[in-house]
Amino acid sequence: MKLPNNGGINVSCFWKMAFSLSLIFGVSGADAFWVANLNISFLVANRTLWEILENGVFARASPLKKVSGVLVPPEGLHQNACSSLTHFKKPANGDSWLALIMRGRCSFAKQIMVAAEKGAAGVIIYNYPGTGNAIFPMHNFGAEDIVSVMISNLKGIDLLHLAQNGIQVRVTIDVGKHHYPWITHYMGTIFVFASLAVAYCTCYSAARLRRSRNPVQRWPQELDIGKAMNDLELRTLKKDDKEVGSSGESCAVCLEMYKPKDITRVLHCRHLFHKACVDPWLLNHQTCPVCKWDMLRMVGSIATEAESLGRQRPNEVSPMISSSKQ
Repeated sequence: MKLPNNGGINVSCFWKMAFSLSLIFGVSGADAFWVANLNISFLVANRTLWEILENGVFARASPLKKVSGVLVPPEGLHQNACSSLTHFKKPANGDSWLALIMRGRCSFAKQIMVAAEKGAAGVIIYNYPGTGNAIFPMHNFGAEDIVSVMISNLKGIDLLHLAQNGIQVRVTIDVGKHHYPWITHYMGTIFVFASLAVAYCTCYSAARLRRSRNPVQRWPQELDIGKAMNDLELRTLKKDDKEVGSSGESCAVCLEMYKPKDITRVLHCRHLFHKACVDPWLLNHQTCPVCKWDMLRMVGSIATEAESLGRQRPNEVSPMISSSKQ
């Protein structure tokens, strides 16, 4: 991508600042996580009454694989499974089972390892009371050999009450999507563009400040514009001019019809405008509002022609110029 100079902007300054800011604001994908899809069914007298689909998140170091089993909470007052003496009432028929544990009192890794030692095929930890539907990926480093997911406190309490009331709850944990929070996913791009914008604005402001402190640099161009405008023809319109009247023309800048005694300026391209309208336009744009004729280019070509004629000897003047003087 080629950047315009914009009157002296230091392009190398722009890229150096952009590169530095992109390093400062760069972010990683550490906040990404894997969604766990939980297919939950409720069995009463060997009949499935209903099924629901719930979402959780896999622990940071959990294996990403499908696992299923009967949901079994710890027995006793505490549902945290922080002791090796914690007891789980396993299914009588030897089915695989998943431990349902409440967060707290010890580390996630400790809770998961206790359930794994008791023979659980997987671990579901629900958040502690007061957190509502809040969930997050657990840090379970040291207990990486068993599938472990987190669900919300509200859903965990519901499942706990069902299991404690003798309803068999079967859960299948499946791997969902790899989720990037939008702010993390797009943060790198956002900060790169922001850094480019900051660098560009900084360099542009510095260049404008330098030019404002040294106004002499602007004088040659302003003098050329003033000289070119002074060379343009001025006309005061009369009643019988073709531009005046109901069938006349209108100024392309203000769009008003020409009237007698209007002072107009005629450009070299022969387009006519109100002097009060076109003069500010020419000072800012240096081009005809209609055909984009370049006023400064015309001045440059006239100056070049005059310089070349000045270097010629009198008898070397072109026949066209000689004939025009006769």
